[in-house]
Amino acid sequence: MKRLGVVAAVVAVFAAGSLDAQAAPAMAKSAEPATVVEAAVTAGQFKTLVAAVEAAGLVPTLSGQGPFTVFAPTDAAFAKLPEGAVPSLLKDKKKLTEVLTYHVVAGRITAADLKARADKDGNVKLKTVEGSELKLHLTDSAVHVGDKFANVVIADVPAKNGIVHAIDAVLFPPKKM
Repeated sequence: MKRLGVVAAVVAVFAAGSLDAQAAPAMAKSAEPATVVEAAVTAGQFKTLVAAVEAAGLVPTLSGQGPFTVFAPTDAAFAKLPEGAVPSLLKDKKKLTEVLTYHVVAGRITAADLKARADKDGNVKLKTVEGSELKLHLTDSAVHVGDKFANVVIADVPAKNGIVHAIDAVLFPPKKM
């Protein structure tokens, strides 16, 4: 059950310019949404992600106390997947839940926190709600997430139960033996 509470943080991260330049747009600086799910809905560019969170039954979890950090794939990120991938995922609740929870980390981790955690080479490793390790690489001009290097396109979209970072690709957890 504790894992489900953390699973609620499944929503994501964003990249262009330095970490400081990646701050959330003015839209996110107005009234802070109550949950990471509401932050995704308000942003308007996460319709596919929100539909996936609903299909997986994760809305109640992600609406929980948290805090959660969600590296949220945008609609454009989902559109990059091969034809039929999204409908297939939506039909497989177990796999969908694994993919979504791989985008969520327990705790509220801002872009500045990532910068502070980075080693001398700009690498950061975070444990996801799914249970796998998520690797991030920070440069002076970008934040890359995962082995396939999704880019953070918008950072630090606040919510009362966490924070959302928009990313430009869907991440898949490593295959387990």
